[in-house]
Amino acid sequence: MKTYTVTPVDIVREWYVIDAKGKTLGRLATEVARLLRGKHKPIFTPYTDCGDFVIVVNADKIRVTGHKMDDKMYYRHSGYPGGFKVMNLRTQLAQFPTRTVELAVRGMLPKGRLGRAMYRKLKVYASETHPHEAQKPKAWNW
Repeated sequence: MKTYTVTPVDIVREWYVIDAKGKTLGRLATEVARLLRGKHKPIFTPYTDCGDFVIVVNADKIRVTGHKMDDKMYYRHSGYPGGFKVMNLRTQLAQFPTRTVELAVRGMLPKGRLGRAMYRKLKVYASETHPHEAQKPKAWNW
């Protein structure tokens, strides 16, 4: 019996909508990363991008446990001298509501070219509406 190898022709991509309202950030991010990688499919191959497109709505209504709203910090650097910025989770959700979910999911994807290709299939929106109705996305409930 021969080993089955997935080719790009065999991959059928679906579109899924996940409502982040009231969901815990880490548990949401693991489920989104699982869909983006394609681990829910029987044809999953670790070295192939066989995942689906994921739309996350209500990203500004996520929740976290404990004191993470004030204690969890996000760091970034512009590349210029003195360009180091520090922001806690509460401030980041107020200024950039989608960035929190994007960073959490990005950290759970593979590093390198494959992970970047998977990350491009993630669409995050702060409100209930999104511009992807033409793709007929299905609701994903776990």
